[in-house]
Amino acid sequence: MEFRTLGKTGFKVSEVSLGTWQLGGKWGTPFDPKDARDTLEEAYDRGVNFFDTADGYQDGQSEKAVGEFIKNHPDVHYTTKIGRKEVPLDIKHFDPAHLDRYVDESLKNMGTDSLDMVLLHCPPMMNYYMPETFFEMDKLKKAGKIQNYGVSVERVEEGIKALSYDISTVEIIFNMFRLRPADLFFDLAKKNNVGILARVPLASGLLTGKYTADTKFAPEDHRTTNRHGEQFDKGETFSGVDYLTGVKAADELKQRLGTENLAGMALRFILMYDAVSAVIPGASNPTQIERNTTAAELPAFTDEQMQIVRDVYDKYIKNPVEYLW
Repeated sequence: MEFRTLGKTGFKVSEVSLGTWQLGGKWGTPFDPKDARDTLEEAYDRGVNFFDTADGYQDGQSEKAVGEFIKNHPDVHYTTKIGRKEVPLDIKHFDPAHLDRYVDESLKNMGTDSLDMVLLHCPPMMNYYMPETFFEMDKLKKAGKIQNYGVSVERVEEGIKALSYDISTVEIIFNMFRLRPADLFFDLAKKNNVGILARVPLASGLLTGKYTADTKFAPEDHRTTNRHGEQFDKGETFSGVDYLTGVKAADELKQRLGTENLAGMALRFILMYDAVSAVIPGASNPTQIERNTTAAELPAFTDEQMQIVRDVYDKYIKNPVEYLW
């Protein structure tokens, strides 16, 4: 495992880290504490030293599992995210009073008196023009309740606006089906010494190349319930790509790249960008960890392979995805 610096935090984090939206069970299934512990242990044993969680994941169970784990592994870094556990999402969830309460609740869940890093969890665009939101995070940092802060964003423009504030990290959707962040935002983040966490790296599984037109998902899985943004921004489900279009694009990527390990190559593709501090694929059980972590060992993409990704993106994905996020 190789390590990269996470922006202003100075943390040396594993370039393949772990997102915990699915920790302890698949989307829409009950939380399994043993699966969660085993998954974290397997990731750690394979060199992963950074976990991404959120106060709303599994009703706080993800935070508690990560918090318990780091007590016995003090060399692990983490971020949690706040502001989205109450629905519907509203700008008031990012006002000073809410932020103070959310941070206190995360401190309790994780069993610590100071959080490594807190990201605002996809605030509405209006919040970026409400400086009191970010100034409150500055106060929480000065008080020692948090060590660093940043934002998780839906759109490139939100990430650019966030650079106006004293953030350490931006978490953004970036994958073979979401190329736009690399066009401008990555350079701006590097100039500001802001780390980048690449989320939704496999486009909700489309980029495993294993789905077909007939694949079915659990009734409570967001891949069933949020294809048109019924619950939250539809860009978080299949990266906003029409499902059948995504299946076709993934099949063509497999064929033109000559691989049956599209998931590994999709993760390795993201690591081709030095602005990316870490990619954070999820894992609902320990067996998925090996698939994720071995991606870092794959050969670098050739110029020809990089062009193949761009060609498939331009053919299937760019219109309308690039214009929406």
